[in-house]
Amino acid sequence: MRAHLGRGITFPSKLLSVGDGKIPHSNNKIEIDCDLGVKVGNIEELITKVYPDISQIENKDHQWMCQRAILAARNSNVDEINDIILSKLPGDIVTYTSIDTVMDQEDVVNYPQEFLNSLNPSGLPPHSLNLKIGAPIILLRNLKPPNLCNGTRLQVKFLRNNVIVAIVLTGPAVGQTVLIPASQ
Repeated sequence: MRAHLGRGITFPSKLLSVGDGKIPHSNNKIEIDCDLGVKVGNIEELITKVYPDISQIENKDHQWMCQRAILAARNSNVDEINDIILSKLPGDIVTYTSIDTVMDQEDVVNYPQEFLNSLNPSGLPPHSLNLKIGAPIILLRNLKPPNLCNGTRLQVKFLRNNVIVAIVLTGPAVGQTVLIPASQ
């Protein structure tokens, strides 16, 4: 695992060199120099490098969060990282659940509620979404283009029964406070 700490503009060119096969290799392995990031041994260490002092999130402005992100290739890794980050944030977890109804009452027999709630398809939020104030979140659908689009990163500021109040971290609306309906 590697944590990129933004030490210069050479990162994109070096990453392209890796992708283009221009870095010397042996046995299909390449040696990556320390300019591409800091080597870490586990997920806890990665989170600590990317989000130092995350337990003090209330003392940091949104610019601090704008400069940080962890990307993972598998949803299972994302879920694990998210759970660890949530555990490090102060405050209580607020859980939002999906709506559990079917359009046609005859389908109730074909699609039991427990089965539907157990599905976790890519691109859709899970049945139970756990959040805390200060948590980084990402939109999975367009709500109000161009400001609130799929992939927009935000940081939770307040959690209400039917709305999430967040500050935009990426895109044209950086720094704006927005309301995200919890029932959508």
